[in-house]
Amino acid sequence: MKSILVVGAGRFGMHLIKQLHAAGDEILVVDDSEERIEHALDYVTSSLIGDATDEDFIRSIGVSNFDVCIVAIGDNFQSSLEATSLLKESGAKFVVARASREVHEKFLLRNGADAVIFPEKQVAEWTAVRYSSSNILDYIDVPGEYSIFEVKVPDAWIGKNPIELKIRQNTHLNILGVRCKGGDLNLEVDPNTVFEEGSSVMVLGKDSDIKKHLHLNY
Repeated sequence: MKSILVVGAGRFGMHLIKQLHAAGDEILVVDDSEERIEHALDYVTSSLIGDATDEDFIRSIGVSNFDVCIVAIGDNFQSSLEATSLLKESGAKFVVARASREVHEKFLLRNGADAVIFPEKQVAEWTAVRYSSSNILDYIDVPGEYSIFEVKVPDAWIGKNPIELKIRQNTHLNILGVRCKGGDLNLEVDPNTVFEEGSSVMVLGKDSDIKKHLHLNY
């Protein structure tokens, strides 16, 4: 469980707050709109109505007590930039700032952000990869040249197990989990597990190996 400050309770901020709440984190939300704060009350530990670009207000929060501070403002870059800078100047340990355009990233990083996220861009990229093939069921981008995919079991694997196929040796892919048709994902894969038609497999590997051996184009 972490202690997290969320600045901004708009659409993205609310989605974020709900996910953090589900994870059991302690959340303080800050917004200058009483209406938006009211919508967040069921999901946060505490809330404050105030201007995140006001230095005195930010310093009164005690931002150094939070594990992470997230600036979720998306419709006003100037406010996002000022809030990010004030948080860092006030002792925030780790500041994550939302950006809607790539050109904003360098300014946010220069002004105190430890990390910058692009929700719209990241969702667009995920959607493009996820639906680029009917065999892809899920996709997780890993920093660098690696990815995690859940795909339908290749026809050549059906009726065989990882040992027979020598998957690691022949493809350099790592099997992370197997899901039987309509079932839960099993993350404790027995090397003798026989792949069945209609099941899916979660694999980790280099993008080049995934494209080559799973015949994906992304």
